[in-house]
Amino acid sequence: MKRVFIIHGWGGSPREKMNEWLKRELQKRKYEVIVPEMPDTDEPKIKNWVEKIRKIVKNPDKNTYFIGHSVGCQGILRYLETLDLKTQIGGAVLIAPWIKLDEETIKEEGEESIRISKPWVETPIDWKKVKLHTNKFICILSDNDPYVPLSNGDFFKEKLGAEIIMEKNKGHFTEGDGVKKNQTALDKLIEISY
Repeated sequence: MKRVFIIHGWGGSPREKMNEWLKRELQKRKYEVIVPEMPDTDEPKIKNWVEKIRKIVKNPDKNTYFIGHSVGCQGILRYLETLDLKTQIGGAVLIAPWIKLDEETIKEEGEESIRISKPWVETPIDWKKVKLHTNKFICILSDNDPYVPLSNGDFFKEKLGAEIIMEKNKGHFTEGDGVKKNQTALDKLIEISY
């Protein structure tokens, strides 16, 4: 059976409308869908998030897929970096993924946001290792995301050969931005899994 792990973002939850909608729609199509509550969501730490993903996924294989949102995308990529070199997964759909954040937005949010985001921004990822595990990466970005500069799309295209999709006026794909479902993420996950 095809398994999909939906990893929420910083300050997020499995109960966000977009996550619940994706889970329902994928389950209708007979996917097994797991949406874990990530640890310390208001203060995410790389080690804890990677460990949580490892515990829930257990034995990744070609029928294992991921959908990530925001820092959840980084959690997925950093998890993939730790896998045995021969392990293959089916693919990953990354919603509002980032390596660099908009510096002005983070400064406006204050010292706490700067401190929390710093390890995620500054700890390098071995992109060659990540790419060994699948060649199916989709990045969905928004043209008005206050956190994620559009240059992140070019970065993921270069490092992962990712397909980049630019949506209009979706902000950071949160409920506050009016996003309660994500048809593009659903369609792309289905596409890469067949």
